Amino acid sequence: MPEYSVLSVPKAEAPATLDFAVESVGQPATPKLDRQTLTPFEAVVIEQQEEVQVVARRMPIRLIEPRDVAPGTAGDTAWGLDAIGALQSKFTGAGAVVAILDTGIKAGHPAFSGIEIVQEDFTGEGNGDWHGHGTHCAGTILGRDVDGTRIGVAPGVTKLLVGKVIGEKSADSTMLFDAIDWAVRAGADVISMSLGIDFPGYVSRRILIDKMPTEAAVSDALEAYRNNLRMLDAIMGMIHVGGNYGRDAVVVAAAGNESMRPRYKIAASIPGAALDVVAVAAMQPDPAGGYGVTSFSNSLPQLAAPGLEILSADAKTDKLIKMSGTSMACPHVAGVAALLWEALTKEGLEPTGANIKARLLATAKRDKIVAGTTGTDIGQGMVAAP
Repeated sequence: MPEYSVLSVPKAEAPATLDFAVESVGQPATPKLDRQTLTPFEAVVIEQQEEVQVVARRMPIRLIEPRDVAPGTAGDTAWGLDAIGALQSKFTGAGAVVAILDTGIKAGHPAFSGIEIVQEDFTGEGNGDWHGHGTHCAGTILGRDVDGTRIGVAPGVTKLLVGKVIGEKSADSTMLFDAIDWAVRAGADVISMSLGIDFPGYVSRRILIDKMPTEAAVSDALEAYRNNLRMLDAIMGMIHVGGNYGRDAVVVAAAGNESMRPRYKIAASIPGAALDVVAVAAMQPDPAGGYGVTSFSNSLPQLAAPGLEILSADAKTDKLIKMSGTSMACPHVAGVAALLWEALTKEGLEPTGANIKARLLATAKRDKIVAGTTGTDIGQGMVAAP
């Protein structure tokens, strides 16, 4: 039988001396996220229960894989740091807690020297980074200098939560939901995700393994995809609006690399398409000066950031390596979110996810964007460090 994620909010019991619910005096109940093996009929029945918010069938997730591009376009430095103003910022992200949900991390890489790294494996394959994707993304967010080269947007961050949700053999949406829940409860102020739900993979499995007709497989996948989006929307709503978790994290995700401009553009994928998630497009240096959107970057993001030939930590060599993709753009925005966490704190403002997101969008820049680039390509513009 298929596995489902079940999100519920149990009613809190009021003290015996009160005859009204605890929620009514500002104490929201804590969400509960369970995995259950159910028949489709049982899933429908369970979702009718008063405490249940969403029931979503498990779907595969996958890396937003780095793209192969012609070398030499962006030079031999971490050019993105200068492009977003991180090199000129007086902030370092000190005090912010960052979470990255990815392939794991090579904690012993020199880029993470002196950082408290808390790892949680949701794949059952153990900690560590089998791919190198998570290590590279983490390096862009907060990496220390490697052999004299700066790679991190927010090198003052001293605590990193690493949720391994993509293993070599296993990766699904239940792991992702569990990891988001874990990260918020563990105190994350910023959550970065360079991954997406694998809709084509789900369809293929239903056809090839479950022997479903193509039309039925696509319909089934659409229903599962819709419910997974509803699940993410509900979780994000509880983080940002309801206060159920007792804290408010800003969540950033890659928009996706499925486009092939100018032939066609694909819209931002889940989780980037979910409520209150900041979806990030990828930018590249333009030969005439300024910055343009990359050919592979998906449309309908909220922000854009450097994503071509990004220099960061290499899990295989302890040195540095270049990768390209919206996966590489996403951690630039997560790093700036950490800088803003520190900036808002020093301004005497509460650094909530909502406040950080609002500042991210309000301070994005368009002055160096090539002509003809629209909001459907880059959202509010290039992210800018405070």
